[in-house]
Amino acid sequence: MGWLDKVLRRNSELESLFDLDLIDETNHRAYLKQMALETNINFIGRTISQSEFRIITDGKRQIDDWHYLLNVRPNTDQTAAKFWQDFIYKLIDENEVLVILTDNNDFLIADDFERVEYAVYPDVFKNVTVKDYTFARTFQMTEVLYLTYNNKKLTNFMNGMFQDFGDLFSRMIEISMRNHQIRGTVGLNANQKLDSDHQDKLQAFIDKLFTSFKKNTVALVPKLKGFEYTEVSKGDGKGQSIDEINKLKKTLVDEVANILGIPTALVHGDLAEYETSLKAYIKFCIGPLIKKISDELNAKLIEKADYFKGDRIEVRGVAEMNPLEVADAVDKLIASMAYTPNEIRGKLGDEPSSDPRLDEHYQTKNYQSANTSEGGEN
Repeated sequence: MGWLDKVLRRNSELESLFDLDLIDETNHRAYLKQMALETNINFIGRTISQSEFRIITDGKRQIDDWHYLLNVRPNTDQTAAKFWQDFIYKLIDENEVLVILTDNNDFLIADDFERVEYAVYPDVFKNVTVKDYTFARTFQMTEVLYLTYNNKKLTNFMNGMFQDFGDLFSRMIEISMRNHQIRGTVGLNANQKLDSDHQDKLQAFIDKLFTSFKKNTVALVPKLKGFEYTEVSKGDGKGQSIDEINKLKKTLVDEVANILGIPTALVHGDLAEYETSLKAYIKFCIGPLIKKISDELNAKLIEKADYFKGDRIEVRGVAEMNPLEVADAVDKLIASMAYTPNEIRGKLGDEPSSDPRLDEHYQTKNYQSANTSEGGEN
């Protein structure tokens, strides 16, 4: 028996006080990881959800069942915008996404599946689960839409570096709360014996007292015989400021944005670098994603022979320029015979006009061939 045990045994009332709980608080910062992911992935998802999927057959845009599935109602429970936003979220968050076509012609995003890979045959997907339903059949790779994101940086970062960010953020919060904390002491009459029943009542009273201090603007403490509460500190207000805590959260969001290729100025709404950031975002982040989606759609929904004839699925509505902002450039491109009007319409995301004159090249009067030697009178 140690010396502390001997001292405590001499005063059983004092020993019982060591069993009282004065504070019990645990902090979990898992929401930091979710915040960083939600902010950045949903930013990309909202962008892709504005896309328009165009099915081109024989040089003309087709409005058919595939157009309806891709642009209006992929399934009975989702609109096209919600479907593609969920599609992008799962693709980036889980590094892969599987979409199946049911017998009712519904596009469904799989929540879980098992992929069986083969060397010379198409891969097979088994145990495909959507919500609470698991399909008994297997799906061939040629029957589904399957994309991988291949971003190991994101996975490694979120699994490794986040632990340090979470610990640091928790420490900053704890320091800030401790420096704003109201502290007090509770004095008890040690000559009064505390049996188990009295100790439980005293513990309940202390808990009620501290809860009142924490939640109420005005808290009154009743004076009890043998019980005395003394406030020793009201907090000095020093420590980590709210700005420093916000900077840490912003840094975590920025790190994830850099991995995904999103300019941080767009995420935080910095209008000073808006135009430059938007161009970089469309070219290096959204452009590759649109290419992945369009390649998969063309490979699975368009036959090889039809693709060679010019049939294809195009993803429009995101990467194109605003015609009002580039009107001067459009005029120069047409006037220099670099493009026809219909070719310009295609680059701006509009459908070609049926007017045959818009398929011709035009040249303004102040342009002429370098080999031409006509005088000014001609």
